[in-house]
Formats: sequence, structure tokens, C-alpha cells
Amino acid sequence: MSPARGTPAAIAVSPILSARIRAGDLERIRTAAPGARIVNLSVEGLADGPIDDVDVLLRGWLSAEAFDRLLQRSPRLAWVHSATSGVERALTPAARDRGIVVTNARGVFSRPIAEHVLMLILAISRRLPQLLELQRERTWQPLEGVELREVTVGVVGYGSIGRAVASLAGAFGARVLALRRNVEARPDSSPDDPADAFPFRPAPERIVGPDGLHELLGASDFVVLAAPLTPETDGLIGDAALAAMRPDGWLINVARGRLIDDRALLRALEEHRIGGAALDTFREEPLLPSWTSSAITFGASPPASRCSTSLIPTRGTESARSSICDPAWRAGPAIRERDHGACVTLRP
Repeated sequence: MSPARGTPAAIAVSPILSARIRAGDLERIRTAAPGARIVNLSVEGLADGPIDDVDVLLRGWLSAEAFDRLLQRSPRLAWVHSATSGVERALTPAARDRGIVVTNARGVFSRPIAEHVLMLILAISRRLPQLLELQRERTWQPLEGVELREVTVGVVGYGSIGRAVASLAGAFGARVLALRRNVEARPDSSPDDPADAFPFRPAPERIVGPDGLHELLGASDFVVLAAPLTPETDGLIGDAALAAMRPDGWLINVARGRLIDDRALLRALEEHRIGGAALDTFREEPLLPSWTSSAITFGASPPASRCSTSLIPTRGTESARSSICDPAWRAGPAIRERDHGACVTLRP
């Protein structure tokens, strides 16, 4: 089905940011498709009404398995709109065989995700977790931070999210490098909604192709993964890529968990071969026991510091919510050495 065919008989919606789609969003759907029946789906694909006449699916969180079960019970389903930029969970063999039209919400979350990335970079550079711990301990100790004009941010994936990160990082004076699949392609600089226009024109110092990945990794204090999941990017950050990173460099992933080889990253963190990682997503969730039994310390160490390797698991870029574990680090004699184990909170 396409929008040109008129109002659908029924529209199925699965959760986007909350357990159920919000009332305001439902009202907007009803306004756009007057007369259409709305069917709410759970994350497991369970419906609160009949789905045999569903023409359109607004797809938030729904596993590929649940999606395929839904397809079997929805013979009229012809159009799936993904509420996120990623569409890999909707491009199942069953959907391809049916000729389902799949569209995405490219650019909708670019600004909040970019702000989330800048929040992480600022927290790490200005040593916010350490400052909060000092405050809790009622201890005064000067901590040396790093100004963003002194760091290089490498953006892997120069789509709408990558350009939004480049815009905000550049506004702080950071040097920005970028990697994109087609170096010669001209990025779309005119968002559909003027309110989503970049506050500052993204101006990377250099844009490289896939063969320049290791060069970008070695030059960056913060590496931001914002690339789509494709056969070429699956496992993009493995042993070789991590070895190319600076020993004090941080890896920030706001893309898909499968871009990273989890075990290779664990080894790099445990062996202190990189500065740390801030991960919004993982290859496998719930986390494997290897994450929760490792000796990794949690906190934030700025580039060029002598603090121990750290991991910050984060979640909730779309809704501007995140979770940072209790900090654990070594930051001089005024703070006793801490090791809170592997306190990982994925969702608030």
C-alpha cells in the first residue's frame, strides 16, 4: 500500500518510546487517517483487536520474529513505516516476498541523538562523574578537564545523525572528521521540517571513505558510530579497528550493537588498550555474562588522562534519558580506589 491509495481500514502501532503509544501521537494518526481503526500491539506482537484488515503498520520496537508472525495474520498489510531510521528488522525474507513497502523516519531523532552524544563527550571531557562523586564525598579536589576545542571527533556514518553530531561538535570548536560510504555524494542539507535544520553548518575537516576507517580511528579522541547496519558494517569495529584507536580514545555507539564485536571490545577495555566506551546498544540484549562478570571499571576518563579504562552503558537517546553506572575510577590520592563491579543498567 502507498499513501496515494487513500485512508487505510486499520493501522497497527507498536510501542515507540513507551509501553504504549502516547495519546497525543494516536490523535495525530487519527487526524492524518480519519476513520481508520487503530490497533495497539505489544512488543511481543500481541494485538488488542483484529488485525486481518490492517493495511499499515507504524513500527516501533518489534522483534523480527514477532513481525513475521504479524505478517502471517495480516494478509492486507502492505506498508510498514519504521519509527526509527533503522529498517533491518522489517526487511525480513517474509516481508520481501510479500513486496511490503518499507519506509523509515530518517532524521526524526537526529537532533536528540546528537545532543545525547555531545552530553557524553562533555561529561567525559569535563569529568562529570568524578565531580559528582567528589560532591557526594564532600571532598574538594581540582580535576583537570579537556576543552572540546582541543579534541577530535571522528564520525563514522555521515547521514542525518552524523551530520547533526558534526554540527554540534563543530559549534564547540572540536575538530571533526567523518567517514561515509560515498565520499563524493552531496549530503542532503535541507530537512523537511525547518525546525530540524542544523544550528551550525556541519563542516568536517576531512571526509574519508571506508578505506580510511583506521586513519580516522587513529586521529580521533572520540569515535562516534552513526552508520546503518548493513552487511558491510556488521562487525565493523573488531580487533583491528580497536587496535587502530588511540590508547586514550573513546568509542561512542548510537547506531546498532552489531557494528561492534563485543568480545573484541571487552578485551580492549580489560587490557586498557582504549580509553573507554559509551554504548547505547549492544549486539545481544540482555547482556551476556561476560559483560557483567568482567573486571571493567565504570566511569568517565577524559582523553589524555591517566584514569582507568571505563565503560558507560547508556540508553534512551530518543527520549533524552540515559543511565550512567556508578562511577569507578582511580583519580588521585584524594579519592579512594573504587570498583563497583559491573553495575549495568540498560533501561531507566
